[in-house]
Formats: sequence, C-alpha cells, structure tokens
Amino acid sequence: MKILVTGGAGFIGSHIVDMLVDNNHEVAIIDNLSSGFEYNVNMAAKLIRSDINDFNGIEKIFSEEKPDIVYHLAAQIDVRKSVADPIFDARTNIMATINLIKLSNDFKIKKFIFSSTGGAIYGDTDDRPTKETHAEWPLSPYGIAKLTADKFLNFYYEVYGLKYISLRYGNVYGPRQNPHGEAGVVAIFLNKMLNNEQPVINGDGEQTRDYVYVKDVAEANISALKYIDKVGIYNVGTSTEISVNSLFEEINKNFNKSFKQVHGPAKQGEQKTSCLDFGKIEKDLGFKPKVNFGEGIKMTYEWFKQKKC
Repeated sequence: MKILVTGGAGFIGSHIVDMLVDNNHEVAIIDNLSSGFEYNVNMAAKLIRSDINDFNGIEKIFSEEKPDIVYHLAAQIDVRKSVADPIFDARTNIMATINLIKLSNDFKIKKFIFSSTGGAIYGDTDDRPTKETHAEWPLSPYGIAKLTADKFLNFYYEVYGLKYISLRYGNVYGPRQNPHGEAGVVAIFLNKMLNNEQPVINGDGEQTRDYVYVKDVAEANISALKYIDKVGIYNVGTSTEISVNSLFEEINKNFNKSFKQVHGPAKQGEQKTSCLDFGKIEKDLGFKPKVNFGEGIKMTYEWFKQKKC
C-alpha cells in the first residue's frame, strides 16, 4: 500500500517507517525536520520537506501522492512548552491535525493511524494500570490537544465512516530519541552521563512512568495496519510503573554505578504517576510489548554510546 507518514524523520516515526518498508509498503514522509533528522529516514522512503501547518501544501501532497493510509506523528511534543504557549501548541496539535483528518476523509483514505498519548490524557489516577475506559482529565494543553484529536477522529468515523486507530503511548524511549529539550528523560540522562555530566532528577524522583521501548511502539503501529477493520483507541505501554530514581539506577548500571543521585527542585504541575493497561490492544490486535526495561535501557545505551563515538 501507499502510506503517508507525518513526522517520519523523527524518533518514533522513523522506526515505524523502517517497519513499513520491511513489510514492502511504499512510504512517503512529510517532515519539516524541526525535530526530526534526514539521517533517520529510510533510503527506500520518499522524504517531502513540508510543514503540516501549511494547509494548502499538505492538500497538494495528498493530491499528488494519493496515499491509502495515513500515519500521523508530526506534533509539538513538549508538554512544558504547551503550558507556556497553549496557542502555539493548539495550532499544530489541534488545527493541523483536524486538517489532516479532513483531508484523509476527502481523499477516501482507508485508515488514519494516530500517535496519541496515555499519561498526558488520563492525568494522575489511582486506577493503574489505567484502561482506555478511564475518565480523561489532561493536566496540560498538550494532553487536551491529543484528546481533542481523538474526539475528532471518532466524529469522522461515526459521521463519515473514516476508519481510525488512536494509539495512546506511555513514555517512549530508545535509539534515535533526541536528548536536547525537555522531553525524553532516558535520552537526556544518557547523553549527559556519556559526556561525563551529572544529570539532575526533578523533585524526589518518586514520580512514576510507563516506559515502553520504541520498537515495541512501532510494532503496535504495524498491528494497527494489519487489523485494517479495527477502529478505536488503544493504550501502548507495559503496564509497569518505574520511578525516575529506578530509571536513573538502571541507566547507571551501564556506567558501573559511577554517578550519584542528585535532586533538584520539582517541576511545577508535573504529573506524579502514569501507567497504562495494554490488555485491550493485546486482545484486539495481538500486540504485547516484548522488550523488558533493563534490556531496552541497555540497547539504548549502546546506541547512544556508538553515536557519540
């Protein structure tokens, strides 16, 4: 099939593109390279340098490429930036996404597969691992935007019949993650430690997340395509909570525990807990995460180490 991937030069998107190519699909990528990199792009894929906020340009791409499937990953990904500038966040994560959904419906796309978020949509909850049926109370404009996209996808399915799957990710980590910026604590810590710099843990470090390896996330996206008639929202996580302190210690094993825990001030408004139940996606799409946390951290360390060399 002909598949269009927004954000396909980025961290998660490039891994999905690799798997799509391996499955003999024809792939075109839309990416403005603001956070993605050309060297991430599979040589068998076509890279179109464009911005999803350019509505006329995106419509032209749809007209020229005539895709069967759309994977939408391009986004403003920084939760803290969304808090500081919610209007900027909404332009990309709401308006540009609605435009992509509308175009997908107009051009009779067979399925729209959306990269959403788990923790940022559900907010802090005592019901963990959290199921898709849980009430959604996002604590950031970023989470609100992703939830808004989910609602628009459901609208276009119910009214027009546009098939979709929205994948609500846990905290994705692994090779190709950008260590510069606020997002991606695994990449940030590894980059600092490989440069012999001391990472700082925000607050007491007992805040927990569901860390899911990027190639497992890519597999979940492939499952969403294979089950072409399945529609709905699915969590993609490990159903395991890991604290930032435990994360730091797991990374530190690769440095012979040469770093000490150093704590800084807590970030105002930071979510305390997040853990996703993956039972629904296992039942409906046959997906189950394969990579355990220690193994994933080790592979990520090896990739960052090699990249530094």
